[in-house]
Amino acid sequence: MNCRHCGVSLDCVFVDLGFAPISNSYLERRDLQRPETYYPLKLFVCSRCRLVQTQDCTGSEDHFRYDYAYFSSTSSSWLRHAEEYSSMITKRLGLGKNSLVLEVASNDGYLLKNFVSAGIPCLGVEPAGRVADAAEQLCVPVLREFFGAELGLRLAEEGRQADLVIGNNVYAHAPDVNDFTAGLKAVLKPGGVITLEFPHLLNLIRFCQFDTIYHEHFSYFSLDAVKSIFYSHSLRIWDVQELSTHGGSLRVYGCHLDDPRPESASVRTLLEKEKQYGLHDMQVYKDFSSCAERIKDDLVMFLIEQKRGGRKVAAYGAAAKGSTLLNYAGIKPDLISFVCDAAPSKQGKFMPGSHIPVLSGHVLQQFRPDTLLILPWNIRDEIVSQHSYIRQWGGKFAVAVPVLEFF
Repeated sequence: MNCRHCGVSLDCVFVDLGFAPISNSYLERRDLQRPETYYPLKLFVCSRCRLVQTQDCTGSEDHFRYDYAYFSSTSSSWLRHAEEYSSMITKRLGLGKNSLVLEVASNDGYLLKNFVSAGIPCLGVEPAGRVADAAEQLCVPVLREFFGAELGLRLAEEGRQADLVIGNNVYAHAPDVNDFTAGLKAVLKPGGVITLEFPHLLNLIRFCQFDTIYHEHFSYFSLDAVKSIFYSHSLRIWDVQELSTHGGSLRVYGCHLDDPRPESASVRTLLEKEKQYGLHDMQVYKDFSSCAERIKDDLVMFLIEQKRGGRKVAAYGAAAKGSTLLNYAGIKPDLISFVCDAAPSKQGKFMPGSHIPVLSGHVLQQFRPDTLLILPWNIRDEIVSQHSYIRQWGGKFAVAVPVLEFF
């Protein structure tokens, strides 16, 4: 296998999480008696450009089907994040009625609805039909296809180059990162700005966030790697912000290579931070696996102890993070009775691989778990606030990443 960006042969394993089904392939009850397809969940790091990437085994079409179950608007904290971004970027770039905002992977309109309400023309690109339906109900225009160089060039030829191109947590979803970036280049108007948000590889390593690894995330980015990818497509990064979302993300601001915007000092500062942490040292990547194994072992031992003691454990958040953790640890319904989730699209189904049922949060009052394991730890505060009543019967919350913690 060769690096999906620079083409160098890959021989350094970052982590091997075994075999797992696609993380968002939730099962109906009738599916439980049928075979599931498992794929290797193994990551490599490129010795040249230091891009961390999955072993090639699935394509975008395997993940983003009509029934794709992830709706961005389910999380109230993410909606606030989107509102704050929309207000900030509108003022910073002076966007108005003569501008065009393009969002790649616009999901259910969670972000673009803010531009619609402000009277700023916008366009979403979203291949997953169900979430695109939801966006259109909010008056967000949507192109139902995958984004890449072909679409970017077509939009440019149609006179629909954008003043602002947004990609929130989509860059990792591109199996061909070069084709995707070429699309960004093509669709960006001269003088326009790209903003991409993605989980920061430095935090993934530092806090052992191995459960953010799943098949639909083909690449895992440092600023250094994105800078290299952008430059190879005549783009450059002129500003960067560190965010708290998804366990620590970056928001990079890109422009055409010949754009006169000065480069912010924050770019140089963060590149140096990555270097000081060791992201130029291949040994840092090779050491990651042992951390994932520790988390797995600690969680499994805890769950076995709870079972032997007659204590009840449920989980909250049927997210992709949960699928990775549950499958890597081999956890089944005998250790975790069910997973609650606020998304109706997931309720009544079963987690892929583990076959743990997904239920509405309303069942917690009846079941009264001793421990509620929060799987999407990045929104733990939101979940604790919504379900603090479990403390009335002595229930506790827990997270497994980066260390097993109770509160």
